Amino acid sequence: MSQFQIHSILTANATAKPLLEGSLKKYGFVPNLHGGLAEAPAALTAYIELTALFDQTSFSPTERQVILLAVSVENHCTYCVAAHSMIAKHMAKADRAIVEALRNGKPLPDSKLEALAGFTRSVVKNRGVVCGQTLDKFITAGYSRAQVLEVLLGVAFKTLSNYTNHIIHAPLDTAFQAEAWEEPAQCSSRQCA
Repeated sequence: MSQFQIHSILTANATAKPLLEGSLKKYGFVPNLHGGLAEAPAALTAYIELTALFDQTSFSPTERQVILLAVSVENHCTYCVAAHSMIAKHMAKADRAIVEALRNGKPLPDSKLEALAGFTRSVVKNRGVVCGQTLDKFITAGYSRAQVLEVLLGVAFKTLSNYTNHIIHAPLDTAFQAEAWEEPAQCSSRQCA
């Protein structure tokens, strides 16, 4: 049971209301993640601004979704995996085989995207301490040093929402239900501290 309220435009405080109104305008509904973040308007503002900044990176829409899904799967965030699976397939027009491989922890059918996903997973797993071989593989695949830092931006942005969902237990929005995700059995042995 969550101790957090998922705010609507009506229940949000005066600072969060216009932010949620912006979410409604952008998505056609207020995602429960945004409603949960509205408890702390500075956190919701950071999430919205990081989203906009990440959208300005040199990555294609599909590459951005590969990063966000790789982070979300690695962080075991059922909400974000579902949301980004839907966004990847329907907004970014990513190949469904790529999305399914990411969701299931399988190699991607595209070697460059596999290098991107592998590098991203390594950043998350190793808390940013990435070995030279992993970095070399990323660069050799055709990515730049600037894109190394852009991956870090994606990891920071998505970690904020993954961790928020772990704590507030945002219910999955109806819009994302078709992509509901359960973490693979080998990952579900996490303990609550």
